[in-house]
Amino acid sequence: MATALRTRILPENQRRSREELSEDLELGSGDARAKKSAFWTMLTLSAVIASAGVLGDSTATVIGAMIIAPLSTPIMGIALAAVKRQRNGSVGYVCLGVVLVIGIGAAFSLFLPPTYALLNNSQVASRVAPNLIDLVAALATGLAGAVALARRDVGAVLTGVAIAISLVPPLCVVGVCLGQGAFTLAAGALLLFVSNLVSLVLAGVFVFAVLGYSTPAVQGATGSSRRTYAAIGLLLAVVVVFLGGNSVTTYLTTRWENEVMSVATDWVKPVPGATVNGVTLQGATFDIRITSPEPLPPTAELLADLDGKVPNGFQVAVTDTRGQTIDVGTVGG
Repeated sequence: MATALRTRILPENQRRSREELSEDLELGSGDARAKKSAFWTMLTLSAVIASAGVLGDSTATVIGAMIIAPLSTPIMGIALAAVKRQRNGSVGYVCLGVVLVIGIGAAFSLFLPPTYALLNNSQVASRVAPNLIDLVAALATGLAGAVALARRDVGAVLTGVAIAISLVPPLCVVGVCLGQGAFTLAAGALLLFVSNLVSLVLAGVFVFAVLGYSTPAVQGATGSSRRTYAAIGLLLAVVVVFLGGNSVTTYLTTRWENEVMSVATDWVKPVPGATVNGVTLQGATFDIRITSPEPLPPTAELLADLDGKVPNGFQVAVTDTRGQTIDVGTVGG
């Protein structure tokens, strides 16, 4: 049954040899000098384009950087090395590439004023709070990429894989956030990159092993292979824990914001023409944005209505259309 499944996924007439995969994914094989030159040149240009796209909040520019980014090559090379039970230097290229891209992102951050609001930039905000859905998408993308590398007839999908798996842009965001001193945001973007990296390696190892690219065990190789798989598994577990925490935080934040939105809407109903424009949880404060042509009802009523709807201890602030902020108080205080 396993052989039949393997044949369906990878027909023999479309199968690429282990040597062909090695030539594509290992920068130290074949014409190594030319491949390394191309890798570093394209990675540098991709990082510059991605950093410019992030600072300009341009999705099209960032997508362009994703397409030309070669960082997935040594990452999949790590998966091939694990399956072949042979070191090929891919880990070193990935580590040096990460440092290069983060450095370029940090250099671009020097053009930003110190008061720049990073979370108002959609390219930054979308990459600093990854969750389990991002991991699932990355795993599926890694599987598609590994199958495409193994087959001769579906190589065209690799462009889509490059767009779907975000590698260089998160690292640029890490650099920009570090340059601005936003270390928590930088950690979030780095977590996204690490989750994507682990997903690619894990998917690559699975596909390459299932499709028969493994090298038969040799003396002393089994232990090394087990250590490699154990390291990948441990890193995946750590990533899942952090992404799970982010997922729970995102869920609770959305739930509480909706609760506050509902309570605030009922609170302003007696005021003709008053509307609630939005609720945002920033730190431990719910910022309620309201448009009202007349004075608002007593804020004590709002706090009383919120009691039991959100956890005690959160601050509540109301911002009106004139930009004035009313410190309402503390829920349950």
